[in-house]
Amino acid sequence: MASSFLDDVENIRAVDRSGMIDFCLNSAKNYSEAKVLADEIKVNYLEPENIVISGMGGSGIGGDLLKDWAKKQTSVPIEVNKDYELPEYAGEKTLVFITSYSGDTEETLNAFLDALKRKCMIFCVSSGGALLENAERLGVPYVRVPSGMPPRAALPYMFVPLLIYMERAGLVEGASKELFEAMPLLKKISQENAPDKPTVENYAKALALNIGKTSPVIYGFGVYRGVALRFKQQFNENSKIPAKSDVFSELNHNEIVGWERAEELAKCFSAIFLREPDEPAAIQSRIEITKELVEQAGVDVLEIVSQGKSSLARMLSTILVGDFTSVYLSVLRGVDPTPVKTVNYLKDTLKQNGFREKVIGELAKL
Repeated sequence: MASSFLDDVENIRAVDRSGMIDFCLNSAKNYSEAKVLADEIKVNYLEPENIVISGMGGSGIGGDLLKDWAKKQTSVPIEVNKDYELPEYAGEKTLVFITSYSGDTEETLNAFLDALKRKCMIFCVSSGGALLENAERLGVPYVRVPSGMPPRAALPYMFVPLLIYMERAGLVEGASKELFEAMPLLKKISQENAPDKPTVENYAKALALNIGKTSPVIYGFGVYRGVALRFKQQFNENSKIPAKSDVFSELNHNEIVGWERAEELAKCFSAIFLREPDEPAAIQSRIEITKELVEQAGVDVLEIVSQGKSSLARMLSTILVGDFTSVYLSVLRGVDPTPVKTVNYLKDTLKQNGFREKVIGELAKL
């Protein structure tokens, strides 16, 4: 029944009324457009002592991905900040990327204000809002990305400018080359997981069916730490279900103990292991042993093997499978993936405390 439901394109479109699946289908195109946009970036700062990427939710996940990808690329420390203030060490030698798709996220606006007061080297990525209004007025470098998308669907536009800026600043190498490799791969994955592909040929649909009514736990390692977090966020926002992510090998020192006596609770979960064809031997051993332990606890174990040669291509290919899966899971649940009523309610309620307006008022004084 569920399989036949997903194999009817009209059913998918009827539930996905706002067209979240189209952002998945257009992934390669969006990354290409983001690269063209990013190629116009002028590098204003050189030789930072450290880097802070400040952003929340779908606007901030690009920072996690950049940190993971650049780990073996740069000797400059990178921290992802998901808070109102910057870390205490941030100062004039700190390069701060301020990322807010709407440009009106109060935590990110306050981090922007904090960065200005500390005279940090600032670069903004946004579609507009108070962030770009003030960045333009104050002469802070920025890139304006296309508006009108849910922030989580704007990942290509929020992530690629960070990569290209880092490359142009001489902080990393190979970003453009790896992006170029990823484009045809993303197009291929989009075709393989498109709504008109039946479940027997569509890995994302099959994965959604296997997750079913469970809460997915996503396990990654290395460059798949942020990828696993992206899966969690997409299941939260698109599928409207609880989910969590963790990373090897830290999870082997605590997380696995939680499955020892899970008993009936185990039926509530499924586990997704993010893998690659040529895993380091030490990590491969940990994954295989952990799989056995999780299966023994009665949890359904699923796997996604990354595709591509470069780290970036593997990361983006895996993310795209997860994005498709989260949409198909929302369709199975009869829920339009695009609206995020709870987030909107929270933001509307928070407006009553006047904090965002206070921050905007302080920015106006600078």
